[in-house]
Amino acid sequence: MKIAFLGPHASFTQLAATQLFPDGELLPQANILDCFNAVDTGEAEKAVVPLENSIEGTVSMTLDYLYKTPSIKIEAEGVMPIAHHLMIHPETNIEDIDKIYSHPQALAQSFHFLDTTYKETARQDFSSTAAAAKYVSENKDLKIAAVANQFAANLYGLKIVNRNIQDFEQNHTRFIVISKNQTKYENDHLEVLGEKSGMLINLPEDHPGGLHQVLSVFAWRKMNLSKIESRTLKTGLGNYFFFINVAGKWENILHGNALLELQSINAEVDFLGNYKEFLLES
Repeated sequence: MKIAFLGPHASFTQLAATQLFPDGELLPQANILDCFNAVDTGEAEKAVVPLENSIEGTVSMTLDYLYKTPSIKIEAEGVMPIAHHLMIHPETNIEDIDKIYSHPQALAQSFHFLDTTYKETARQDFSSTAAAAKYVSENKDLKIAAVANQFAANLYGLKIVNRNIQDFEQNHTRFIVISKNQTKYENDHLEVLGEKSGMLINLPEDHPGGLHQVLSVFAWRKMNLSKIESRTLKTGLGNYFFFINVAGKWENILHGNALLELQSINAEVDFLGNYKEFLLES
C-alpha cells in the first residue's frame, strides 16, 4: 500500500506514518497540497498529514484542502508527543550561527527559547523540520542551524546542541489519515484514545442567529462537540466555513438525521467520516 506523507524523510509526519502503516510504502511529499494531490490522483491510496498542534493550533493548510477536496475523507487520527531539538553541522560552532531554519510551526513552538537564547539570530521558515535538517547537513559552509527531531539528527548526521527546546512540555501534534474510500482504519498495536466524527459546514446566508440555528441541531440531540473552528472561505471578509468534531460513536439514525436537518436549513455539510484516535510514540 502506498502512503504519502509530508516529507522529507525523518519528518514528524514520517514518524507518524511509520507507526500507522508499518508495512506501507511511504512516499515523501514536498508539501501538504502534494499529499492531497497524491491521494486525489491515485498515486497513493492514503496520506498522513498534520492537522493540529497543542501549542500553535490548527494547521490551516490541511483544513483548507479538506474543504477544497470533498472526495477526500478522514480515516483515523494519531496524536504524537513532540520534542524539538536545535542542531548544527558537526563542523559548525554554535557561537557562529547566524540563521535558524525550520517549519513555521516548530519555530513558533520554540519561540520563547529561541528568543531568549538566540535572540539576535535570524529565523527562516522551511517546508518541514526534516527538510531544514537536510539543508543544514548539505551546507556545512553556511553558519546555520535547524530545529528538528532526533530522527532527523541521526539520519543527516547533525549535532544536537540544545534538547527539548519546545516552550511547553505538553506539546502534541494531531495527524490524520486521509483517503478517498473511507475504509475503517484499525490498529491493534496502538492505544485507542477515543472516537469522533468530523464534518465541514458552510452556513446558509448570513442572518441573525444563523450559527445558533446550526449548533441547535447538535444540542437537542445531546451530541458533544469536542471542537468547532471557523476558517475563512477566502471569498471576502466575514465568510467562513466551520470544522466540527462530534465526540463518540456515530449513531446512524439519530446523528444521520442531524445531517438531514442541517441540509434542510440550507447548510452545506461535508461529512468527513467517523474514526478512531490513536496514541503514537515520539
